[in-house]
Amino acid sequence: MLLNETNSSLKDSFAQLKTNLCQQIIGQESLVDRLMIALLADGHLIVEGAPGLAKTRAINALSKSIEGNFHRIQFTPDLLPADLTGTEIYRPQDGSFRFEKGPLFHNLVLADEINRAPAKVQSALLEAMAERQVTVGSKTYKLPELFLVMATQNPIEQEGTYPLPEAQLDRFLMHVKVDYPDASAEAEILKLTRAEAHKAYQDDEQIVLKQEDLFVARDQVLDIHMSEQLEAYIIQLIVNTRDTASLDKDLNRWLDYGASPRATISLDRCARAAAWLAGRDYVTPEDIQNMAYDILRHRLILTYEAEAEGVNTDMVINRLIQITPVA
Repeated sequence: MLLNETNSSLKDSFAQLKTNLCQQIIGQESLVDRLMIALLADGHLIVEGAPGLAKTRAINALSKSIEGNFHRIQFTPDLLPADLTGTEIYRPQDGSFRFEKGPLFHNLVLADEINRAPAKVQSALLEAMAERQVTVGSKTYKLPELFLVMATQNPIEQEGTYPLPEAQLDRFLMHVKVDYPDASAEAEILKLTRAEAHKAYQDDEQIVLKQEDLFVARDQVLDIHMSEQLEAYIIQLIVNTRDTASLDKDLNRWLDYGASPRATISLDRCARAAAWLAGRDYVTPEDIQNMAYDILRHRLILTYEAEAEGVNTDMVINRLIQITPVA
């Protein structure tokens, strides 16, 4: 197949994937876009929103359109690390141990309400997310090449929760916030749920994206053109989160700790992925600015003064973009 034919086929596959997701996830187009960007950028995402906003439904719908397997883990206070990674099972017939793989060995993993489990369980995800491997005892097991974790958080009820440490939050490519749909979208949701109830026993799953096609698309994303000026712009955005004393008095009051180099890498990958999905072979400043919120939202630590003033991370990022000129 010629290169331009391959590109056209990939574009068609991703267009069909987005169509499938948007038909099932109504009123959350931003979440759909971020899921596709996470796939292309080979990263994980944490999704925050009130109950009932289709967070679980989104990753479930994605799994039905992609070649691969899916597993949902409900995080609870009594969960153990072995419940994620797997454990050695004793075989009395021959006195040996056999490793039984846990749910992390699936291609798509939903960590539902990740802040409901204690730190030792949350940390079980850390090696898997960063190194794409799981260590049990003295043995290390590789995870699938296609491996995406989507974690969810409920921002409303905080009783009995365990906030994720900054080191683990930094492992997530993006922190996506979802809000309530508008009235027209709510009406469409009603129609969709009635239609689904009528065909509840029909199996209409359709794979529209193969894993090999996804890996080819990832290579194309890495080849998207980004000018040296825009690379410098990304770097300056991240550096400005760390050196605020001489930059801006408001940022200096609001920011306690800035973003790590992982934020620079993530912003570069996601801006390229956004450009590829938009059908362009080059990155624009708008691609970088639009992705900056999801990339930096969980990587900036605010001061007590900012919290007292009611300043949130999105407001800080907005100010950061305002004072950082595009070269």
